[in-house]
Amino acid sequence: MRQNFLPFSKPSLGDNEINAMAEVIRSGWITTGRQAADFEKEFAGYCRAASAVALTSATAGMHLLLVALGIGPGDEVITPSMTWVSTVNLICLCGAKPVFCDVDRHTLMTSAAHIAPLITERTKLIVPVHFAGAALDLDPIRTLAADHGIALAEDAAHAVGTEYKGERIGCRGTAIFSFHPVKNMTCGEGGMIVSDAVDFTEKIRRLKFHGLGVDAYDRATQGRTPQAEVIEPGYKYNLTDIAAALGRVQLGRLNDFISRRTMLAEHYSEQLEDIEEIIPLNLPEYNQHTSRHLFIIRLDIEKAGMDRDQFMAGLKEKNIGTGLHFRAVHQQKYYRNLPRAGADLPETEWNSARICSLPLFPAMTEDDVDDVISAIKEVLAR
Repeated sequence: MRQNFLPFSKPSLGDNEINAMAEVIRSGWITTGRQAADFEKEFAGYCRAASAVALTSATAGMHLLLVALGIGPGDEVITPSMTWVSTVNLICLCGAKPVFCDVDRHTLMTSAAHIAPLITERTKLIVPVHFAGAALDLDPIRTLAADHGIALAEDAAHAVGTEYKGERIGCRGTAIFSFHPVKNMTCGEGGMIVSDAVDFTEKIRRLKFHGLGVDAYDRATQGRTPQAEVIEPGYKYNLTDIAAALGRVQLGRLNDFISRRTMLAEHYSEQLEDIEEIIPLNLPEYNQHTSRHLFIIRLDIEKAGMDRDQFMAGLKEKNIGTGLHFRAVHQQKYYRNLPRAGADLPETEWNSARICSLPLFPAMTEDDVDDVISAIKEVLAR
């Protein structure tokens, strides 16, 4: 058994990140400034997107997106239940109704075929989710949304660096990214909305900072003009320069992070082939390139003779950390007590009872992966 605990995830931070943040602190300008503006430009360039707005979190991005689209009471938003609760929480807090679509059993991603039967005259937005670093099959979903005149916003929290048909996620349409510490790159906390609709991102830019007609930072004034006026009521979701400086360094390392994650994931896949109680996720068959954000398995609870929670507890006893991505939203206590709109969700529920994320982060070694595999075999042998 390992002598030290292997966490499920750990951000890769070094002297360059520390020095970048220290430089910002020494400058005296620590809130939204040049670093945040440059981070937006560089991230948009990485995604090949027309525009980007840096925010305090992806959750903040989802909130502002719903507000900017005017989503409210009487409206419906289609999204998977196999996702983190933040999206559904915000739909409800805006007074709209979440409508849950099912997912493919072995990719955990939804499709146009799952979404189409759920569209009504009240559907105002579709929020499909890229999962574990793999890309949704976007073209059919884009066509479906366009044919019905419905807004589409990709939940790309798992998809920094992911590609679909040769294009990075965020290149087309509107996507929301997360820079939480477990993601492929981090700002500590942070998020980004990218879009090819520049007028839309300018509205997001106003909403993120009190509704002012200019950003919190303007290159020409080294701040905002004192005559700035409130165009509409807004919020306080602007990313600090400290966080942006960290994000800029991490963005420069992102491709190396993805390469390392890919190598580790391939080693996992090889080692798991002969463990019949473990069912890894499948990569989609259409043209996409995963950024390997998570390495997710499903436990065959019948063959294993234990449930997923017992399996995770057994790994913890052997100093192996795990994650749960995700318990289905409609099975959370609050949402169990609400009338549920949408389809039956057999694949979502099957996965929700069996899913488990194994440790995966760039600083891991192949020996760490081998330790995880050994622990899995020992837990299952019990």
